[in-house]
Amino acid sequence: MTMTIRAACIMGWPVRQSRSPLIHRYWLKQHGLMGDYRREAVRPEDFPDFLARLAQRGYAGGNVTIPHKEVALRLSEPDERALAVGAANTLWLENGKLKSTNTDVEGFIGALDEAAPGWDDGLQKAVVIGAGGAARAVVFGLIERGVPRIHVVNRTLPRAEALRERFGPGIVPTSFDDLPGALEGAGLVANATSLGMEGYPDLEIDLSPMRADAVAADAIYLPLETSLLRAARARRMRTSDGLGMLLHQAGRGFELWFGVRPEVTSELRARIEAELLREQN
Repeated sequence: MTMTIRAACIMGWPVRQSRSPLIHRYWLKQHGLMGDYRREAVRPEDFPDFLARLAQRGYAGGNVTIPHKEVALRLSEPDERALAVGAANTLWLENGKLKSTNTDVEGFIGALDEAAPGWDDGLQKAVVIGAGGAARAVVFGLIERGVPRIHVVNRTLPRAEALRERFGPGIVPTSFDDLPGALEGAGLVANATSLGMEGYPDLEIDLSPMRADAVAADAIYLPLETSLLRAARARRMRTSDGLGMLLHQAGRGFELWFGVRPEVTSELRARIEAELLREQN
């Protein structure tokens, strides 16, 4: 008799940089579950067919990364969160139907709650740098937490204006030239761009106009300490890094595919940190 192993995957192009297999395989072992989580490099032109044959490939679902998140939304039955964000990063099969959600929202908020408890107490103004899919998830999470004014800073202002059209008048489209004014008195700044990632220019901004108790968050986890977080720590600001976001966004998918809600532990974070540091050195 053969035993069917339940499996999930991360789909992207490229996908070799993803650390999601380390996270999910850790949880599978921790909970004693027969299963696997794999990388699947899927070209954009092949993605629709790959999704259509997900079950035939042995998958209960999977995560979606660049450049497939918006296509995944269109080719699945999204929940309210995925529809609001306009992108799907988590897929699962339910009664033969492909469903989707966006767990980047809870990843961003969960990482902030862990790294900077009380970050949203009395928060009246936040600044989000970027206007792509990651930025939409960040903005949606901030709106859910009741932040009334969110400056969306982007080099192409019409893309920032599109977020105001999506999320309402609490969004303030802002150019990079006007960033210092946006940071004035802000309690949170979040980077949702590739600036600061390995191989990309640093995000160099002056954080001095921000509140003394302000928090800086970055969606990037390679490197672990980005230029933004380094500048924030120099001012003794609390910070939330992209690894925290990666870890906290993963739990919902694991529960959908394997039936167990896992915990983000210090041991798991230490393992992923060690892996990342080995690559950097």
